[in-house]
Amino acid sequence: MEDSRQRPALPTPATVWLSAAAGGIGDLTPGASGSDPSVSQRLPLVLLVEDNHINQVVAMEFLTLMGVQARLAKNGLEALAACTDAPPDLVLMDIQMPGMDGLECARRLRLLQREGNLPDFPILALTAHALDADVAASLDAGMDEHLTKPLDFLALRTRLQRWLKLPEPN
Repeated sequence: MEDSRQRPALPTPATVWLSAAAGGIGDLTPGASGSDPSVSQRLPLVLLVEDNHINQVVAMEFLTLMGVQARLAKNGLEALAACTDAPPDLVLMDIQMPGMDGLECARRLRLLQREGNLPDFPILALTAHALDADVAASLDAGMDEHLTKPLDFLALRTRLQRWLKLPEPN
């Protein structure tokens, strides 16, 4: 059966919106046809910046289970474009990615914020690198926290609750 609704064009091929309220994975944008704008406006928007497919699937599923909207960028360049297109409430940023790594992306996002071109939002490093030097590099680049992989649902939820008002679990 063909869907007769007009779907909005996505800014980049890697952009995916998830919303638990909209029923899961789809190319939904806030206020897009078929979504409830009042629900979209209440749900926090988290941008996941991650190049590894397995990590993308796990993190996006966790974010969906938490009841937030999630958007995916596969590298720092896509993250900059996504933040300019629709500033998120929070960014989960991988460190090692092709093109532009997470440290450089965080520096550029913070510069855009200081210049008044983006609103303030927390940036949380999400990486397998757990040495003190790695944590220091993340914080020096402007990130607010440093989370390590593999990703743990409860740990992620606890960290996100520090920065966002998450919907109550069902």
